[in-house]
Amino acid sequence: MQGSLTVPSRAPASAFRRLAVTEFRLFLREKAAVFWGIAFPVVLLIIFGSIPAFHKPAKALGGLTYLQAYVPILIAIVVAMLALNWLPSVLAGYRERGILRRLATTPVGPARMLGAQLALQVVLTAANVIVILAVARLGYGVGLPRQAAGFVLALILAVPALLAIGLVLSALAPNGRVAQTIGSLLFFPMMFFAGLWLPIAAMPASLRHISHFTPLGAAVQALGDATAGQWPHPPQLAAMAAYAAVFGAAAIKLFRWE
Repeated sequence: MQGSLTVPSRAPASAFRRLAVTEFRLFLREKAAVFWGIAFPVVLLIIFGSIPAFHKPAKALGGLTYLQAYVPILIAIVVAMLALNWLPSVLAGYRERGILRRLATTPVGPARMLGAQLALQVVLTAANVIVILAVARLGYGVGLPRQAAGFVLALILAVPALLAIGLVLSALAPNGRVAQTIGSLLFFPMMFFAGLWLPIAAMPASLRHISHFTPLGAAVQALGDATAGQWPHPPQLAAMAAYAAVFGAAAIKLFRWE
């Protein structure tokens, strides 16, 4: 049985809020998810911040320090971890255990629970971005994004683009373990093209061109441009919007409650 991914507009706010709180509590019980989705990017930031070489301007990065270049990458890690690893495993696991099917027989409904899970992803991502920016600014003197509106717009496009991909994984995976495995297999090449191991600005031209058309590569470049005070380039924004639209439509078509 297929169903719409839209949360019913008439859903009581109290029921939706209780579901969101419940999903948050379940998330906190998963120690691995808390570490990799919340603590790990901050730990990486602290490690990078303790390396003196990361505070020196690099010619390959256009005069930026490696620490400045890595802040958008760490934000991308947050988005990718939650959207590609946590979300698919949770939703596929709920379907495998019959939770979504049972919810369909109650006034709560599975779509409302799905909406609560997506809302949780957005809130966790926003909170993590704030923490990363605050630690980078207060702990290591990294400036806040100088083009705040462009930075927010890049995030607004990056989050649904990755969540849509995660929803497609949730729809196709037979169970939570397979969903998490596929998400991990996607995570590492995406993070490579996002610059985790080699900043995008330091990549060969061929890899930079490929990075432009990956969701996380486009996100990191857009966030980096906004951090430097420039408006994100339209191709980067268009790439993220295209991923959100295409994979969002695929998720709506493919998602199964049981």
